[in-house]
Amino acid sequence: MRERILVVDDEPDVVDVVGRYLRREGFETVLAHDGNAALTLAEDADLVILDLMLPSMDGVDVCRRLRERRNIPIIMLTAKADETDRLVGLGVGADDYVVKPFSPRELVARVQAVLRRSGPQPPADDILRVRDLRINLKTRTAERSGQPLSLTTREFDLLAFLARSPRQVFSRTQLLDNVWGFEFAGDLSTVTVHVRRLREKIEPNPVRPQYLKTVWGVGYKLEG
Repeated sequence: MRERILVVDDEPDVVDVVGRYLRREGFETVLAHDGNAALTLAEDADLVILDLMLPSMDGVDVCRRLRERRNIPIIMLTAKADETDRLVGLGVGADDYVVKPFSPRELVARVQAVLRRSGPQPPADDILRVRDLRINLKTRTAERSGQPLSLTTREFDLLAFLARSPRQVFSRTQLLDNVWGFEFAGDLSTVTVHVRRLREKIEPNPVRPQYLKTVWGVGYKLEG
């Protein structure tokens, strides 16, 4: 069954070009030009390519609402190269971002990479346990003290990677390479944003983390 990609942008040329490149690679595409239509059409999509600037409802609000409904991979498009815009997109749950103007081939490669990471993985062990955290690699679900954690695709990948090597310290560069992959063109602040978001979900008090610790001047570790 072909994966269905929702492309949301108010520029018809962008939607048309991206749609054609995705279909050429075997994807099914659904197209939308505003935020309200995106929310409706995303119900049956496997991944959303979402422009930051949209009429009726901007991409940040759309991303936030989608995250409240389901854990669907989201790639944010922005015409602004400003770091603040990228961090805002990541902060509300986007898995990746691409700055306009962009190469359609690069965007398709990002789609393929995000879908690979969000799809089923062949782990050696299906269950990872770190203290009262339980991470099921087969179902891609996690819980703390028996309570489910609502994690995005990238947050789960980050938690699972750290949980495979508890107490080992990883630099932001190592995390970017291992969790996001070498094809990811983002900067180190991407890791910082996702660490903060993950702490908000797994820590009883994110200000004083018990699980995801910072090792100053080095990086991060998951306390075993």
